[in-house]
Amino acid sequence: MKHMLIMRATQEAIDASKEMDFEEILNAMGAYNEQLMQAGVMVAGEGLAEEPGYLVEFGGEEPIVSDGPYGEVHELFNGFWILQTSTAEEALEWAKRCPLGKGSTLEVRRVHDESDFAEWSDNEYIEKEAAWREELGTD
Repeated sequence: MKHMLIMRATQEAIDASKEMDFEEILNAMGAYNEQLMQAGVMVAGEGLAEEPGYLVEFGGEEPIVSDGPYGEVHELFNGFWILQTSTAEEALEWAKRCPLGKGSTLEVRRVHDESDFAEWSDNEYIEKEAAWREELGTD
């Protein structure tokens, strides 16, 4: 099963990171990512830049695009990992090992898989998605 670890920071975490040696942060995150790779659980992971950022809101006749950053600091995603694990508990164990400091959080969410859509297995796009995943190498 796949889980997404979504990194968020508060202003407290941002302020604390400014007091740290950036190379230490890079080394800690690099070592964590290396552990995920060596364990064979990391599917993807990226840090997210603050700018440029955009918010596309739907609700009217046309989507409305706003420039970012957007929202409060604690609402922003700072990065993510996608892990392939045997259980949710294993994903949680990896999340707890992440070298984030005070004021940071990781939201752990299960990624949908084909079993979530079994009722609609004859849907054209549900059928196509399996082929797309194989083509992209993301199954």
